[in-house]
Amino acid sequence: MNASAPVSTPVPARAAFAFIFATALLNAVSFGIVLPVLPNLIKAFTQGDTSRAAQWCTLFSVAWGAMQFVCGPALGALSDRIGRRPVLLISLCGLASDFFIMALAPSLVWLLVGRIVNGMTSASFATANAYIADVTAPEDRASAFGRIGAALSLGFLAGPAVGGLLASIDLRVPFYVAGVVTALNALYGAFVLPESLQPAHRAARLDPRKLNPFGAFRLLREHGDLRVLFVLCALFTLAWMVGPSIFVLYGGYRYGWSAAAVGCVMMLSGGIGAIVQTGVVGPVVARVGERRAAAIGAAAAMLGYAGFGCAAAGWQYLLAVPFFALHNVFMPAVQGLLTRRVGESEQARLQGLVQAVQGAASVIGPLAFGLVFAWSTRSGAAPGLSGCPFWAASAMMALVLLGLLGLRLVPRGG
Repeated sequence: MNASAPVSTPVPARAAFAFIFATALLNAVSFGIVLPVLPNLIKAFTQGDTSRAAQWCTLFSVAWGAMQFVCGPALGALSDRIGRRPVLLISLCGLASDFFIMALAPSLVWLLVGRIVNGMTSASFATANAYIADVTAPEDRASAFGRIGAALSLGFLAGPAVGGLLASIDLRVPFYVAGVVTALNALYGAFVLPESLQPAHRAARLDPRKLNPFGAFRLLREHGDLRVLFVLCALFTLAWMVGPSIFVLYGGYRYGWSAAAVGCVMMLSGGIGAIVQTGVVGPVVARVGERRAAAIGAAAAMLGYAGFGCAAAGWQYLLAVPFFALHNVFMPAVQGLLTRRVGESEQARLQGLVQAVQGAASVIGPLAFGLVFAWSTRSGAAPGLSGCPFWAASAMMALVLLGLLGLRLVPRGG
């Protein structure tokens, strides 16, 4: 079997991609609706105690990332065995259930249960990416992954604004709405989504060792040419976590931005990022190839993070945003390289490993960058030191860039 050829399947690629795009968009909207509300709901459970609420928020973040790490490879291996469609639909139903659990949660413990289920089921993004690899030619995958990334960016643009409006009615309402949206998406998929992985291309059996999140790294032993790419992917993902970890606090501390101002900057960044993912990734990859495109994304992230850390005023931070937006080229280009290097029956296993790496980063990143930010904003520290987390992220991206420039791929890498 030719590992780089697309699956010979009657699946209508355009219609299938449209569903996955809609799924990514609606899931991002659902997450975005909940994102600005969950901390306030947690705070309500702690009777307004900000310190206790912060501790619970950290626990929720770590639990969510751990579930991503554990469940990403398992769902990927399962979909390689039984097909993408059932895993996607089961995951969507589980995600809808999670939102309803959080809407009805009578205590913080139940809210945490909902968050754990959320982490487990949202790991289905690995299966969605494998679906894209199934129905897209290898040379078009980087562009397709870029469009899926744009769907996520667009969803996160709309979601927080909608969530904020719904929360003004009641803190529980956004969770109900997110649950209904996800359930409708699952129902729609049950009627229109075809299977992309035909029986002939599925894994012969489900190896229990592949369900082990650490066992998922066996793929790196079986495909040695993936190792360097995965190290670079891990460093990129860890560096990316600096934004979700400290941005809100950083903007308020260094620039005096209000919550509304922070939201506007997030919308600006997301909007520019969506433009890059839809209009820039494909042409850049077509012109310079996936490896060089990834290097461009790494260089943009390195300069962008350095700019964020050095910006002494809010307007200087904003000047760095368009340059940083080009970092959105990196992951689609790297995923394009990765998908070329495994067979059709291993695409979801590959994406599950990507998800595991991202889950591990979402556990380590908030802890590491949060501690650095706390140290750099301690009493008596110079205001400029607060940029330390961004400088650390910039240093990581410098390593990624050097790794890409020195990378030597075997001929099938493209």
